[in-house]
Amino acid sequence: MKVRHQQVAGYFYPAEKERLAADISLMLNLAKPEKTYKNIFGIISPHAGYIYSGKTAAYAYNLLKGKNYSTVIVISPSHAEYFPGISIYDGDAYETPLGIVEINQSMVDRLVEGITTIFRGLQGHRREHALEVQIPFLQSVINNFNIVPIVMGDQSKRFIDELAQKISEVAEDKTLVVASSDMSHFYSAAEADRLDSVVEKRINDFDYENLIKDIDARECEACGAGPIVAMMKAAALKNINNSFVLNRSDSGDVTGDKTEVVGYLSAVIYS
Repeated sequence: MKVRHQQVAGYFYPAEKERLAADISLMLNLAKPEKTYKNIFGIISPHAGYIYSGKTAAYAYNLLKGKNYSTVIVISPSHAEYFPGISIYDGDAYETPLGIVEINQSMVDRLVEGITTIFRGLQGHRREHALEVQIPFLQSVINNFNIVPIVMGDQSKRFIDELAQKISEVAEDKTLVVASSDMSHFYSAAEADRLDSVVEKRINDFDYENLIKDIDARECEACGAGPIVAMMKAAALKNINNSFVLNRSDSGDVTGDKTEVVGYLSAVIYS
């Protein structure tokens, strides 16, 4: 097997299997959503180190407990390298300290068929943390699933639209989509709250068209805006148009330093 080995274990989350499992279990116990959702198409989850954003992520992952998903499409921005297009890992599996998760090759075949902007490759997968940090949470709440690991090297409208269309074509009842994104970076907590509240409102209104306009106009920030909008547009193409922000926080909630923070948000997309 060609396996994409863990790159940020010991940095963004614990490298020891037992400690990682215990930390995720603790975060899930601390982050209980007020409601449950029956038919979940996707979630938005942050991707900072677990000590900073893990609890916010856990609000979304808690909703997946007891649900039966066979494939999870994880969409990530690319932090380490730029490339034109959308890269799906060209190997067989992703590895974390909790084990190996195999890739759904038949779904990948359908996603890359007849299109040049979505392709199998290593681009974006070599060192990317934003995709990797979602997998241990998935391994902790879902059983017997495989993945489609996607990294967006370019988040412009053309690529968002083409990915949304393809996902809407391949997503089935037992398919979950995860969009990985943090919010504003390195503003005061007050300014971060102002910026991130714009994203929160657009998500709660299921208004992805104006969300991407706000991002482009710098009215708000989200490093994974492309993954978020692609997931929401794919949902809309399947007549799914409900979304709700479950939790919002910033790094200052952990460090106590509110002068320069990173914002985090988790949300659910459901029918």
